[in-house]
Amino acid sequence: MAKDKPYPPQYYNDYLNLKKILDSQHLKSDEFGTRAHDEMLFIIIHQVYELWFKQILFELDDLLTIFGEKEINESHIGTAVSRLDRIIEIQKILIDQVRVLETMTPMDFLDFRDFLIPASGFQSAQFRLIENKLGLQPEKRFSYGGAHYRSYLKSSDDKEVKGSEANPSLFELLEKWLERTPFLSWGKTSFWNEYEAAVKTMLASDRHLIESNENLSDEEKQKHLNEYGKTELSFGLVLDQSQHDAVVSKGEWRLSHKATQAALLILLYREQPILHNPYQLLTKLADVDELFTTWRYRHALMVSRMIGKKIGTGGSTGSTYLNQTAEKHRIFSDISALTTFLIPRSSLPELPSEVKDDLGFYFHVKGGE
Repeated sequence: MAKDKPYPPQYYNDYLNLKKILDSQHLKSDEFGTRAHDEMLFIIIHQVYELWFKQILFELDDLLTIFGEKEINESHIGTAVSRLDRIIEIQKILIDQVRVLETMTPMDFLDFRDFLIPASGFQSAQFRLIENKLGLQPEKRFSYGGAHYRSYLKSSDDKEVKGSEANPSLFELLEKWLERTPFLSWGKTSFWNEYEAAVKTMLASDRHLIESNENLSDEEKQKHLNEYGKTELSFGLVLDQSQHDAVVSKGEWRLSHKATQAALLILLYREQPILHNPYQLLTKLADVDELFTTWRYRHALMVSRMIGKKIGTGGSTGSTYLNQTAEKHRIFSDISALTTFLIPRSSLPELPSEVKDDLGFYFHVKGGE
């Protein structure tokens, strides 16, 4: 005879607390005696955004726990990749939700817009937490009118968001993880010397293509060569510590030199089994960055369509502000930019056998069995 499960039966509406959720849409236009039909859509869209933000934070907090450990094994990286996969799928929904909001016309929005002031996306504490936990630096934030980004929050939200600034971000924890990558040291063999030689060969070949291009005038060749010279110099970022530090001091790069080299190695040798998950991790982080940028641009286009050049309900310059945050608020752009330093597979220095063994690329049977 089967035992009854020790859990009480659940009713769908009660389990999901639907009454509380579905009774949470209160139209301001109703309070002032003239219902604006599309205010319901506006409220629900933004409530759904906040629910998705809550799920992103739930996944992000687990990522911070994973990378906050002193030792991170391969299975943990696989879990981290799955968490990022979920965040990415949510981001795609956030972008698609803009299409639903765009079924509201500018005139429909004007029916209730004034009731919102000064409520604004500036005041989404959850989104500020997402930005901080991912690793957006306060000094990198685009500031409207010189106001601090937390000045738009109520004291309770401000306290929580401020607290997140003091905790290690995913970017910082990722950087430390990359710096601990063991295959940076090859003993007597120097990967970076061989890599530098391969880079010089590749660049010399590309330079020759420009110089021998009969379709270009001498003036055009010189122009292309001058530009290509900048590409050649850019490799110093991964090959030369001092050049790297100079770029970091200018705010043009963020990852440490050691972390940059480790990330590049992962990208270059991503086909090695043990590097598959680390490669996926870096790729997913770049995806998260790009999707938030896409969402901001999409939002900016929608705002421009809705209010034109008007000031936003929170007092910002509306679509102009959103466009500037999309440009400036990227966090993992260094990872995306690493493709600058990739070289052809045929030119890659071969991994020493001891490095392959140490990292578990191959399994050797002892005793000749």
